[in-house]
Amino acid sequence: MTAPRKILVTNALPYANGPIHIGHMLGYIQADIWVRFQKLRGNECHFVCADDAHGTPIMLKAKQLGIEPEQMIAEMNQAHQADFADFHVAFDNYHSTHSPENRELAELIYTRLRDHGYIKTKTIEQLFDPEQKMFLPDRFVKGDCPKCGATDQYGDNCDVCGATYAPTELKNPKSAVSGATPVLRESEHYFFDLPAFEGMLKAWTRSGSLQDEMANKLNEWFESGLQRWDISRDAPYFGFEIPDAPGKYFYVWLDAPIGYMGSFKNYCDRTGAADFDTFWKVGSEAEVYHFIGKDIIYFHSLFWPAMLKGADFRQPTNVWAHGFITVNGTKMSKSKGTFVMARTYLDHLDPDYLRYYFAAKLTSRIDDLDLNLTDFAQRVNADLVGKVVNIASRCAGFIQKKFDGKLKSELADHSLLDEFQAAGSELATLYEKREFSRAMRDIMALADKANFYIAEKEPWQLAKDPEKLDEVHEICSIGINLFRLLMIYLTPVVPALAERVQGFLNDSFNWDSHRELLLGHAIEPFKALLQRIEMEKIEAMIEDSKTQAPTSAVTTNGELEKDPISAEIQFDDFAKIDLRIALIANAEHVEGADKLLKLTLDLGGETRQVFAGIKSAYAPEKLIGQHTVMVANLAPRKMRFGLSEGMVLAAGPGGEDLWILNPHDGAKPGMRVK
Repeated sequence: MTAPRKILVTNALPYANGPIHIGHMLGYIQADIWVRFQKLRGNECHFVCADDAHGTPIMLKAKQLGIEPEQMIAEMNQAHQADFADFHVAFDNYHSTHSPENRELAELIYTRLRDHGYIKTKTIEQLFDPEQKMFLPDRFVKGDCPKCGATDQYGDNCDVCGATYAPTELKNPKSAVSGATPVLRESEHYFFDLPAFEGMLKAWTRSGSLQDEMANKLNEWFESGLQRWDISRDAPYFGFEIPDAPGKYFYVWLDAPIGYMGSFKNYCDRTGAADFDTFWKVGSEAEVYHFIGKDIIYFHSLFWPAMLKGADFRQPTNVWAHGFITVNGTKMSKSKGTFVMARTYLDHLDPDYLRYYFAAKLTSRIDDLDLNLTDFAQRVNADLVGKVVNIASRCAGFIQKKFDGKLKSELADHSLLDEFQAAGSELATLYEKREFSRAMRDIMALADKANFYIAEKEPWQLAKDPEKLDEVHEICSIGINLFRLLMIYLTPVVPALAERVQGFLNDSFNWDSHRELLLGHAIEPFKALLQRIEMEKIEAMIEDSKTQAPTSAVTTNGELEKDPISAEIQFDDFAKIDLRIALIANAEHVEGADKLLKLTLDLGGETRQVFAGIKSAYAPEKLIGQHTVMVANLAPRKMRFGLSEGMVLAAGPGGEDLWILNPHDGAKPGMRVK
């Protein structure tokens, strides 16, 4: 028998300035299923995470609230841990990047990189807020795009024309913190020499440590050339001060991934359950896996392995990325009630429902996943309630009433049982490869066979004949054993349901339990193990999500604090803008553009071509058929990708956090918005 594997699993660190929503939960549930499977198999598997608690946004939000950053991140840490625990995400340790362990490891890694010659310094010019006395990160400067002139754009890219630039290139720049006009100031910054690791990174990214999609994406970055990475920020900044560099702080992305190591070290020191060096030393035979969202591939697949290499630590075994979720086919929306906080979901629905639905759609690829709420209810009701739990409910009553609650000691027909037991090997392979969707399909195919077997045998008819009771005992004992095997296979996905099932069966599961049957075994009286999802509960959750502000351990003053209302205008100024309802007849990617989608807009008899900087927020196929609002009388603008004949309206700070405007049903293409 092979020795248990030594495995460390981490999840992407949630940022400590906001609560968890169901979009976040996808990655945590995916990792938890995989960890539970490894533990069920008897492997030594440790599961850690932490809050990402540093950076300018944390500092500014705490200041806005009138509290210290330490208080804010401590309260958010408690809220995050409660959400994860109630979704049955069973971390062995949940910590914070603002910890003694993380400071110690960040300083150790930095000093090793410095001593090995991988840290360089350079004087750069940055925009400085003269009122707040602070240098401004890219996203804290707004102004006019230097390429197309669009107003109110962030300091790193234009959401209108898709151009990228330095914040110093913005026209009419303003500080997003104070509104003051920033000034240029020089500052010495510290850089990590990423290009020195290009050969190592090219080999590592093609070694099987990444999904093919990730490796292909990284190849694009290699082709464009690796650059030195700015790892320092100037005071004031909430984070760790760089050793021997007063007033200089580690950039948040320097110490964030080190937080995996910090949380694990805290766990090792606190519990003695594992040896830190065994997992992180060069040449370690232990396995280290990172589960992350696709938006942070760059940091985890270039900077992180290079930092570890340069500081004499091992690289991760694998970095596994997952996609994002949409709800009912579109980006999560507060106005539609589909931007659902984790706590709001938990107020209305069983977490095992969402765990199963995610598992039924998750693969090893980096695909986005749609949470269609109608399909969600139908699939959970059909699969978990109608197929799996139904087997137990059809058989348990006979066992209790006719056979004193005991299963048959010997079974004559093992054909179906043998098939279910043999499935354990292939299902284990699918779990190991993170092909959860295929595993769920195979398990439900077995459940169909079990239900067909019971329906064909009709024990309820046989039970009417006293001479057929032994046959009834056989059928129902087989049925209960088939149900038990299905629940062993589902345990990583629906742990709370599995725990109730083990109580009902007077049993305890591990993965190898599928090799044995329950014979001559007493079970408890059957009680409802899982309720059907009622659409009324989903509708109540949606309504709550429309009216609730995101639940938080702290209060905020809202979007206006971050983006104040512009200067007052007269009605005549507004009347010059012709806003029209438009049908998105087509949407497609633009070759060579990182931010743009090309939209074909139907105005009810006339079509317009518009380039919109919404690629990071929407898959083009999800937009087709939607109605939106456009500025119809904006002068056409020639871009290098073609002519843009208008502008669609959207809300949000940009990037993924962007929502196009959707009119209510009944609005027709061409209608004027007034």
